[in-house]
Amino acid sequence: MAREEHLIRTRTSLALVVVLVCFAAGHLLLPRAFVFPGDVANRLAFAAQAAAFVLSCLLVAIGMVSTGRRRSRDDIAGAAAGPPSPVLATKVAFLQNTLEQSVLACGAFLAFAAVVDGAWLALLPVAAVLFCVGRVLFYRGYPSGAGGRAFGMALTLLPGALLLLAVLVVVVLRMAASVLA
Repeated sequence: MAREEHLIRTRTSLALVVVLVCFAAGHLLLPRAFVFPGDVANRLAFAAQAAAFVLSCLLVAIGMVSTGRRRSRDDIAGAAAGPPSPVLATKVAFLQNTLEQSVLACGAFLAFAAVVDGAWLALLPVAAVLFCVGRVLFYRGYPSGAGGRAFGMALTLLPGALLLLAVLVVVVLRMAASVLA
């Protein structure tokens, strides 16, 4: 158990470093290649486009479970007929986790786009790519236990969590500024 916890901490810390480096690189480099939208409506549309990549991961996970059910005599009756077979169980867990992560990421993307503009919007496509890479690594690491899937899990979770944290900081600072004004 202690070894597994050590793996989780180590791989999550490594993922945090990767996310921060990617965010910094995206913030510095992407505005040189792209012009990001300025008005709120276009910023939200931009966030929705980034969220489409996240939702594509969810679609793949749904397809994996659907295909797995269709091809398994033990699972074809559906979830109401009983727990999934061992063959399908990992895919169902992946789908459930991807759904949870997708809700957080898509909400964070929209909230972030509502409160920032300019080069900060470069974090959205970076977060979307990290989400997709994180999902692949999470699934590939699933058979190796919590330590095996920790890097992918953190690479999926941290970008959206950091964007949401940034939103909360901006909102609180704006509220404080309006109270003090």
